[in-house]
Amino acid sequence: MDQVDIFKALSNKTRLQILAWLKAPEINFAEQTEAGFAHGVCVGQIQKKAGLTQSTVSEYLAMLQRAGLVSSVRVGQWTYYRRDEAGIKTLMDRINKEL
Repeated sequence: MDQVDIFKALSNKTRLQILAWLKAPEINFAEQTEAGFAHGVCVGQIQKKAGLTQSTVSEYLAMLQRAGLVSSVRVGQWTYYRRDEAGIKTLMDRINKEL
């Protein structure tokens, strides 16, 4: 994904919040603590915290995934998301080098 598209993915307050929430899932998604965070955070938990429709949250997460900022894994009927720290580091390195 090119730099402009990555910054477009980051240009939305809720998408930025999602990235921030996923940085500390144990704190931000306490309701999932019992099930654990081995796979990441369930999209339903993200949707509930964001207060948006599941389709909107899914679109936001897909955009963040295309930008290389989150990754997902499907477990049965559930999809879990986590930050892609390598992708975020690559973006930060790119910003430091080019901007």
